Amino acid sequence: MPELPEVETVRRGLLPVMDGRVITAADIRRPDLRWPLPERMSERLTGQTVLALRRRSKYILADLSSGETLLIHLGMSGRMLITPGSDATSSAGGAFAHPAPAKHDHVILDMAGGARISFNDARRFGAMDLAPTASVDHHKMLVGLGPEPLGNDFHETYLAAALTGRKTPIKSALLDQRLIAGLGNIYVCEALYRAGISPLRLAGTLSDGQVAGLVPVIRSVLTDAIAAGGSSLRDYRQADGELGYFQHSFDVYGRAGQPCRTPDCPGTITRIVQSGRSSFYCPTCQR
Repeated sequence: MPELPEVETVRRGLLPVMDGRVITAADIRRPDLRWPLPERMSERLTGQTVLALRRRSKYILADLSSGETLLIHLGMSGRMLITPGSDATSSAGGAFAHPAPAKHDHVILDMAGGARISFNDARRFGAMDLAPTASVDHHKMLVGLGPEPLGNDFHETYLAAALTGRKTPIKSALLDQRLIAGLGNIYVCEALYRAGISPLRLAGTLSDGQVAGLVPVIRSVLTDAIAAGGSSLRDYRQADGELGYFQHSFDVYGRAGQPCRTPDCPGTITRIVQSGRSSFYCPTCQR
């Protein structure tokens, strides 16, 4: 499932063709994805201007001139792909023609300026909904989420208080969306490696220094991943169809049996399973 860097990369890719643009047509090609799509979705989207395109956790939020917000979740295999277009006529003298929709293009948005945005989702684990912008933070998909790890509300004091007394492994604590919004398995593994903390360590036993060091490490891992366009392991693509490249920079994720990259560390990357998810770490230098 795309994590925060992938979703942020897609949002940034959509900005040039969505932000401030009118949705000239909305083709809703099926009644549901993971859950039923909103009633009269095409009618409620068509003609609306996208006033802002933002991200909350792993969701893309498009605030519309109607006073509603379109919530988008990519799920396991969802993609938001842009087909560029032009208001001008083609060289042959006719109007610009987009290719026919692909098999799994379930929601298609034509934007002023000619671009087409297709939500393609082979497994249909993604989701879309419409909700009043004024109360969207209370939507069932967003309510209860913790602070954004790249935002001002995520800091040493907050994290220290959130981890105090917790008897769950630090890996599980950091994946708790009520604690921190948007962190996923890949980037928690990478952050714990950079911080030198074992994923097995109980969250409440981290020292003040370890907590203080973990905050900037989490930020740096996410920032590096966004700069690389995210990580493409299975279905993820950027909005222009390109792959992400951060997977080539993984220090531990997916590297079981390979040497640790910490200088002078003789350890080998190990894979264990925690709460049904793979954790990768170096038992020698992560304590």
